[in-house]
Amino acid sequence: MTADLIAVVLLLAVTAYACAGGTDYGAGFWDLTAGGTARGRRPRWLIDHAMAPVWEVNNVWLIFVLVIMWTGFPVLFQTVFSAMWLPLALAVVGMVLRGAGFAFRKPTRRLAGRRLYGAVFAVASLVTPFFLGAAVGGVASERVAPGTEASADIWTSPTSLVFGLVAVATTAFLGAVFLTGDARRFDAPDLVGYFRRRALCSLAVLTVLAVVTAFVTHEDAPHVWHGLTHGLGLSFVVVAGAAALATLVMLLRPPSTWMRVTAIGVVASAVVAWGMAQRPYLLPTSLTVADAAGAPATLTWLAIVTLVALVLVVPAVVLLYWLDTHGELEELTDTELRKGSGTTGDGPSPDL
Repeated sequence: MTADLIAVVLLLAVTAYACAGGTDYGAGFWDLTAGGTARGRRPRWLIDHAMAPVWEVNNVWLIFVLVIMWTGFPVLFQTVFSAMWLPLALAVVGMVLRGAGFAFRKPTRRLAGRRLYGAVFAVASLVTPFFLGAAVGGVASERVAPGTEASADIWTSPTSLVFGLVAVATTAFLGAVFLTGDARRFDAPDLVGYFRRRALCSLAVLTVLAVVTAFVTHEDAPHVWHGLTHGLGLSFVVVAGAAALATLVMLLRPPSTWMRVTAIGVVASAVVAWGMAQRPYLLPTSLTVADAAGAPATLTWLAIVTLVALVLVVPAVVLLYWLDTHGELEELTDTELRKGSGTTGDGPSPDL
C-alpha cells in the first residue's frame, strides 16, 4: 500500500515537472525561433522578463523526482540510469548549458557574447526535453528491464523518437500559452498576437503528434497502448482532449488566467494517462511497483518526509508564482532606485 502511494507521488512529481519545467523549455524554444537580432528583440525581451523570477524554482520538481526514484524505487533508478545513461546524460548537459546561457546572456556587455549565450540557452531548451522524452519512450516501449545493458536501440525506437518530438511540441505549446498571458501582463499588445499564433500552431502540431503516437504505440508499445485505450488511462486521455479543446477556444479570445489552467490540464492529464496506462508496472511488462519498491521502513519514512516537504515547499512555490503574476518581482528601474535612496539624478533630495 505504501509503495503504491509513493508511486502516485512520483507520478505527480513528474507531472509537476512536465508542466513547470516544460513552460521554461518552451520559452527557450521560442527564443530559438524568434529570428535575428532586430526581428527577435521584442520576443526575447518578453522571454527574459517572464522567466527571470521563476526559472530556477521549476527544477525543484526534477530533484523531487530523482530523490523519490533512488530512495523509494532503487531498482527502477538503477535500471533506467544504467540502460539509458547516454540520453539522460545529454539531457543533464543540456540543463546545465541552458541555465548558464540564460544567466550569462543578459549581463554580458558584448553583442557577440550575448548571441553566443543566447544560442546556447535556446538550443539546450530544445535538446533537453527531446532526450527526456526519448528516455520515457524507451520505458514505454518495453525495451528497458532489470539487467538491460545500455544500447542506442533502447532510446532510438519509434516510440522514443515520437515521445521526444511530443515532449518538444508540449513545451512549445506551454511556453507560447504562458507568454501570451505574459504579453498582456507586460502591456505588449503586439506580442499577444505573436505568441497566440504560435500557441495555436503548436497545439495543432501536438494534436497531430498525439494521433501519430497512438499508431506508433499500437505497434511498438502494446501494453501502454492498451492502457491508454482502456480504463483510467482512457479517462485521462479524454480529459486531455477536452482541455485541449477548451484551450483552443480561449486562445481565440482575449487572454485570461483560465487559458493557462486549461493548457496545464492538457499536459498534466496526458502525463497521468501515461502513468495509468503502465499500471501495475513501473517498467512495462518487467518490473511492477511492488517488485521495485524499497524496504517498508524506507518507504514509510519517505512518505513522512515527502509530506513535510510538500507542506513547506508547495506554499512557498505558490507564493512565488502569485508574486510573479502580480508584478511584485519586477526589477527596479534606475528612477525607482534613486527614489528609494532619497536622491535624484541632480543631487540630494529636498526632503533630506
